[in-house]
This record gives sequence, C-alpha cells and structure tokens, in this order.
Amino acid sequence: MIPVFDDWQSVPAEWTGGAVALGNFDGVHRGHQALLAVAAEQARVLDAPLVALTFEPHPRGFFVPDTGPFRLTLPPAKVRLLEQHGVQAVLAQRFDPVFAAITAHAFVDSVLLQGLGARHVVCGYDFTFGARRSGNVERLRELAAERALGVTVLDPVTHEGEIYSSTRIREALRAGWPSEAFELLGHPWEIEGVVEQGDQRGRTIGFPTANVALGEHLRPRFGVYAVRALVGGTWRNGVANLGKRPTVGKLQENFEVHLFDFTGDLYGQTLRVALIDFIRPEMKFAGLDALKAQIAADGQAARDILAATA
Repeated sequence: MIPVFDDWQSVPAEWTGGAVALGNFDGVHRGHQALLAVAAEQARVLDAPLVALTFEPHPRGFFVPDTGPFRLTLPPAKVRLLEQHGVQAVLAQRFDPVFAAITAHAFVDSVLLQGLGARHVVCGYDFTFGARRSGNVERLRELAAERALGVTVLDPVTHEGEIYSSTRIREALRAGWPSEAFELLGHPWEIEGVVEQGDQRGRTIGFPTANVALGEHLRPRFGVYAVRALVGGTWRNGVANLGKRPTVGKLQENFEVHLFDFTGDLYGQTLRVALIDFIRPEMKFAGLDALKAQIAADGQAARDILAATA
C-alpha cells in the first residue's frame, strides 16, 4: 500500500516537488482516471513523484453532516484505486474547521507550494478550493502563473455526450443498475466492510450469509444482487441481499452475502464485495417456505449471471 498522509504539514520531503492530482476522487471513475493519466505524464516529464491530494472526510459530509451515506469509495478503496492508476503517495487532507477556513490564496501558497512543493498540478474543470469555495480553476491559473507553478485543467470527460461523474454513478446504483455503474467507473462497484455477527438466521434455512457492515457507503437499490467477493486472495461467486428483511421483521439495513460452495469463518474479516448485476427488488414473503424457495431461485439466477460474465 502506498503511503497516506492526513495533513499538508506532515508530508515527508521525498514526496514533495512533484506533480499533484487534485480532487475528491470519489469512485475513481473514468473521468478521474483520465485526470490521473495526465498527472502521471507530468510526473514522468518532471522525473518526480505523483501525489494525489484529496480530502477526508469528503467536504460534502463535513458541510452537510445529515446528508446520509453517499460515498462510492471509502478511504482504503480510494487509495487502492489511486495506486492502480499511478499515484505514488496520497495526501488525504483532514477536512476539519481549520482547513475549511483556509483561503484560496493560502491553499496555493501553504498547501500546494509549502506543504507539497508542487511543480505541476492537474485538476478537473469544476475544481474549487478555499473557504466558501472562493477559488476556481481561473483563480488557480492566476495564482499559479504568479508563482511559476504549472497547471493543467481537464475539460469534462464524456461518453456518448454524458459527463463521467460520481453523481451519475450514484444515480445508477440507486436505480439498481450496477452494470451501468461499472461502465462509468471502469471497474465493478464494491462494498467493503467488516463481517459482523448477525442473527445467523440464514444458517437455519440452509443459506449461511456473511453480514457485511455498510458504513458510509452509498445505499444502492434494496434487493438481491449477483456478486463476487474477495476471500483469501480469490474472487468467489455469490448472491447478496441488501435491505431491511421485511419477511423476518428486521427493519434495519443489512447487507448479507452468501458465497457459493464456501465453508469457513469470515467473522471479523474485511470483505470486498463487487455488485455485478441486480436480480430483483426487496420483497416480503408469506413465510419462511416461500422465502427459502425464492432464495434458491435467486441463487440460481446469480449463478447464471456470473457464468455469463466470467
């Protein structure tokens, strides 16, 4: 795993003096990937490190704390994806009241130049910075020109006339379209969480499940999904239910994953679960027999989907 720092004043000298990719990078989707490719080329030209500057918590969560879960990628997944696209170190700047109050001018002088020693920065057309979002790309260009700091601003990256955006991916997932999210992301969308102790009801009806903590992940459409989960370095096929389990009267959110042909103890492990396709919406059944029959049908549907997408 690449090094991650949480404050601009704590970045070691070896990771300064390079190219810096700027953004929240939620999802690290195809638009972000295009930005990272440009930043990687700048780092190559400079023969210097490529560092991503992002923010934790996400500023939206900081300014609107009751917004509800919306994240596409939590920090471990984001760092992993950034590394896959050439980033060598991450400054996941702690976004707190002190940092939120920093001026646009100070963001350039203190964070980019003093903290990171940036020689070139790359951002998207809609990047904003500084207190009350007072800085935009035009302001960044002005401040950078006065300081001999290189700047590249990417125009919107589009597919069939639509801009790649985290917002569009969230909409697709909320609609139950993980395959569309995959097209926009360039990789399957995953929920990554610790396997928690559940009520073990699945065991009693022949379908043991791993209860994966949802955390701050966006909640996609409730229902049943064909999934793949990473267990011990191997991606295994399975079926998952996301919802409130109305048939058994448990009206709290659960993400339960059943792995095909698997026996083993997953409690306490962190599981990565990729949503491959949506099978059906959440339903309430007349009783456990009807539920068991539907679970069996869901499992077969998931096997068929996953065999076709192997």
